Formats: sequence, structure tokens, C-alpha cells
Amino acid sequence: MSLKAAYTEDAPAALGPYSQAIVANGFAFVSGQIPMNPKTGEIVEGGIKEQTRQSLANLGAVLKAAGSDFSKVVKTTVFLKDMNNFVPMNEVYAEIFGDARPARAAVEVARLPKDVMVEIECVAVAGAHL
Repeated sequence: MSLKAAYTEDAPAALGPYSQAIVANGFAFVSGQIPMNPKTGEIVEGGIKEQTRQSLANLGAVLKAAGSDFSKVVKTTVFLKDMNNFVPMNEVYAEIFGDARPARAAVEVARLPKDVMVEIECVAVAGAHL
């Protein structure tokens, strides 16, 4: 089995000793993406909708680097700082995923990196070009 790291400058660099994604056996395991603007390194302004949109944009950029896209995602995990944000997060999530309906878990957590409101990770079918 080969393991290959996927990396893109179109998503924030890892904040610690991990990869943006690892491709193994035809799957991309994408690390949690927070609502950080990859160009400025700043957390996007606004509420849960803006933060969800940026987290998903970052996720999409890493998926692309791994030879995948939202239509190939099989599982996501959404970490929310406040479960009261579930409905507005879900509205943006549905816009981005469209008809693709991967399996998902959504959980409330005590704290997230940089004190953001949302972090999203996924597993997707990946391309073999890496």
C-alpha cells in the first residue's frame, strides 16, 4: 500500500505535524478544514454560514489536490462549537454538496483550533495521479 500526501496552497497549511490529506488505496483522507483564508491566514469574518462556506472551500481545494471533488465524498464529519448552529451550517453544506449526500456525523465540541465555529473533515474516492 502506498501513502501519498496531497498538498495545495489553495487551502491553509497544516497547523501542526499532519498533512492536508493522505491518499491511500484509492481514498483521500482529508484533515479537518477550518474557516481560515489560505491567502491571509486569517479566520473569515461573519457567522456560521461564512465560516462553513470557507471551511468547505478549503475542503474542496484539498480534495482537488488529491484528485477528487465533492461528488466523490463518501463520509464527512462536522465539528460545531455550538449545536445551535446546526441548521444554518446545514443550509450552506447542502448548497455545496448538492445532490451528493455522503454519510455524515455532526458533533458539538468544547473548542476548535483558533476558536472557530466549525471544522469539517472527509473521506473521498481519490484519483490515482498522485
